[in-house]
Amino acid sequence: ALLSFVLALAQNSARVVEVSGDLPAHEVKVEGMPRDAASAAGKASINDRSPSGRIQGSEGIKVRLAQYARKVDRALREFLGGREIPVILAAAEPLRSIYRGAQTHHHFAVSTIDTNPETMTDADLAAAARSILDERFRKELAEIGALFARRSNEGRTTTDVAQAARAATWGAVQTLIVDIDGIVPGTVDDQGRVSFAEGQGPASYGIVDEIAGRALVSGARVIATRRDEVPGGGDLAAILRYAV
Repeated sequence: ALLSFVLALAQNSARVVEVSGDLPAHEVKVEGMPRDAASAAGKASINDRSPSGRIQGSEGIKVRLAQYARKVDRALREFLGGREIPVILAAAEPLRSIYRGAQTHHHFAVSTIDTNPETMTDADLAAAARSILDERFRKELAEIGALFARRSNEGRTTTDVAQAARAATWGAVQTLIVDIDGIVPGTVDDQGRVSFAEGQGPASYGIVDEIAGRALVSGARVIATRRDEVPGGGDLAAILRYAV
């Protein structure tokens, strides 16, 4: 599964690395991505000192880097095409802050890999990205756990598979947390009524997967994690949009 992209940005190079759960990290081609800051500015070098005094010195370099950052952002936005995949920036200062100010993709991770990415292989960048994603996921689960506790007091949660199936069918699920390894065989009818089965067979399937699919259709957020991280420690836990 695709986990994230890393934008490895330096003054003399720009590359996008795809990080997935099961394949080695690799660079992907992004149409319109500038090769480096100088080519983005249409110059041989961004360190030129113009006799006119317009673009020169450290301020001039920052102007060139900002142009570069905007072109990189435009190419990346076209490449992502609205996909909700986290992007992690690997860059050193001052380019890191300049790019942060220019970027418009709202799925950029807050954390960055603060180094010159030219010194890192694709595998190095992927390892750093996974560490950031793990930390982000732990924080997200903690926030969801706290929200689950608050909503439980309002009657807006369930850990019951049958009740969650009904809620998902009627679009009442806001967030669904499921056990990534759990299998509950059976069927769910059009009204959301569950029939449990002894095992999976031609007439049955995984109920939790079916509930997750129905929840996604209504715009719910679905998170798969280990059983001990599911609130209540069961097959699933749902935060509801309203009490059912």
